[in-house]
Amino acid sequence: MSSTPIVTMYSTTWCGYCRRLKRQLEEAGISYEEIDLDRDGSYDDRIIEKTGGYRTVPTVEVGGELLVNPSLREIEAALVSA
Repeated sequence: MSSTPIVTMYSTTWCGYCRRLKRQLEEAGISYEEIDLDRDGSYDDRIIEKTGGYRTVPTVEVGGELLVNPSLREIEAALVSA
């Protein structure tokens, strides 16, 4: 039996795109862990490296792969291939 890949969303409370994506994930039944980058900056370096110098939110991690400002479809595809 394979386990579902863990989905982690790196976000902030003030980000409208983050709120929209969280709602879409919940409506799609995709569970996720959320990390508020304003409270925990220990993930900033990975995100900044991936984006070429920006702390872009939302950034979502699926199976170790970082997706910057992804759509729900991109997350669903990453879950299938993870």
